[in-house]
Amino acid sequence: MRASLQRRLSALLTYFPALLARLGLVDREKGSRAFDLAVPVMVTGGMRTLLRISDFLMVSFALGEAAVAGLELGFQYYFIPFGLALALTSGTISVVSRFVGADDYDAADFAVKQSLWLSILLSVPITAAGWAYADPLVGLLTNDETAIRLGGDYLRVVMLSVAFRFWSMIAARALAGVGDTKTPMYVRLLTLPTNVALNAVLIFGLLGAPRLGVEGAAWGTVAANTLAAVIFFAILVSGRRDVRLRLGGKQWDWSVVREIVRVGLPLAGTRLSRTFGRFPFLFVLGVLGTDVVAAYAIGRRVMLLALMPAWGYSTAASTLVGQAIGSGDDAEATEYGWQTLRIALVTQLLVAAVIFVAAAPVAEAFRASNVELTATFVRVFGLGVAGFSVSRTMRGALRGAGDTRWPFYGGLVGTYAVRLPIAAAALPVGFGLTLFGVTVAPGFGLALPAVYAAILADMYARAVVNGARYYSGEWIRVARESGVGSTAD
Repeated sequence: MRASLQRRLSALLTYFPALLARLGLVDREKGSRAFDLAVPVMVTGGMRTLLRISDFLMVSFALGEAAVAGLELGFQYYFIPFGLALALTSGTISVVSRFVGADDYDAADFAVKQSLWLSILLSVPITAAGWAYADPLVGLLTNDETAIRLGGDYLRVVMLSVAFRFWSMIAARALAGVGDTKTPMYVRLLTLPTNVALNAVLIFGLLGAPRLGVEGAAWGTVAANTLAAVIFFAILVSGRRDVRLRLGGKQWDWSVVREIVRVGLPLAGTRLSRTFGRFPFLFVLGVLGTDVVAAYAIGRRVMLLALMPAWGYSTAASTLVGQAIGSGDDAEATEYGWQTLRIALVTQLLVAAVIFVAAAPVAEAFRASNVELTATFVRVFGLGVAGFSVSRTMRGALRGAGDTRWPFYGGLVGTYAVRLPIAAAALPVGFGLTLFGVTVAPGFGLALPAVYAAILADMYARAVVNGARYYSGEWIRVARESGVGSTAD
C-alpha cells in the first residue's frame, strides 16, 4: 500500500515538469532534476511556514493583537542568528557541492566539520546576548508595554535554540550539496508537527501543562530544534549518506574555513542588512498603529506559503550549478540556472494566485481586527512573488558558484536605497526616519500606499541585480578563481 502510494506521488511529481516541457516552458531533463531537488525543500519550508502561521494563529486566539505584534517583533531578533545560519550554510552547500562535483568526498566531509565548528563559535555569544537583553531589544521597536513584555518573553526563550538550529541547517545544506534533499524533509516531517503540537499544548495549557502563552510558542520551538539537531547528528555520524560528519582526525583547516566564510560573508551581509533594515520598517508600521504591525505580520506569514517554493528552487540551483561547475562544465551550469528559474516562476505564480484570491477568508481566520487591511497586505505580497522568485532562485545559482557578493549588493540596494526611503514617506509630515542619529528620509504623510510600494520595490530591485549578475556570466570566473572543487583547466 505504502509503495503504491509512493509510486503514485512520484508519478504526479514527474507529471508537472513533463507538462511544462510539453508546453515549451522548460527543458524536461533539467526541469525534472531541479523539481526533484526542490520539492523536498518546498515541503520542509512549507511546513516551517505553517508552523509560524500556526504560532500567530494560536497566539491571536489566546492573547489578541498586542501579543501578535510582540511575537512579530521578538521574532525579528531571532532572524539575526537565523540569517547568519543561512549565510554559513550557504558556504557549506557551495563548498560541498563543488567538492562532490570533483569527486572529492573526503574534502566534502571535512567541510561539514568546519561548518559545525564555525556555528558553535557564532551561536554561543548570540544566545547569551539574546537572553540578557531581550526586553530592551524589543523595546527599541515599540512603546506598547504589553508587546514589549510578550515579545521579550518569546525572544529570551527562543534564543536558547540557536546552536541547535545552526547545526540542523548545516546538516540539511550539506546533504543538499550531494543531491539529497529528501532526508532533511523526512526529519522535518517528524519535528515540525511535533513543534506545532508542543506549541498548542504550552500556549493554551492543554493536557495538564502550564498555560505559557507566547512563551509556550518559544519553548515548543526550542524542543523541536533540539530534536532535529540530535537526529541530524545521528544521521551524519552514522556514515550512511554520501556526506558524513567525521568526529576524529583533523579539526581545522584555514583554507576550507576561508572559502566557507568567503562565500557566506556576503550572504551574511545580505541577510543581516535585510534583517536590520526590517527594524526601521517595523518602526514605521508601529507609528501607523499596532493593528498595522499585526496585519503586516499575518499577511507576510500567509504569503510565505507562496514564497516558499523559491527556497526549494534556490537550493536546487545551488546544487546543480555547483556540481556542474565542479565537474568543469560551464555551459551546463549556466543552463541549469535558467531552467531552474523557469520552473520556479511557474510554480510560485500558481501558488500565489490561489492565496491572492483567498486573502479575505484567510484574514478572517486569524480574527484580524482589520480584515481588509490584512487581506491587502496578503495581496501586496502576492504582487511581489515574481520578483522574489527571480531574486531568490538567481541568488541560489550564484551561491552554487561561490559568487555571493552581488546578492549582497542587491540586498543593500533593495533595503536601504529603495525600501526604507519609500517607507519613510508613509510617516506623518515632519516625522523623519532616523538611522544612527541621521535623518535619512522625511515623512510625507503618504501612509499605507507608501508601505505597499516599499515592499514591492524592494522585491523587484533585488531581482534586477541578481538576474543581471547571472546573465553577465561573471560568476563563472569567480568560481574558477576560488579553485574549490574545480576540474577545469
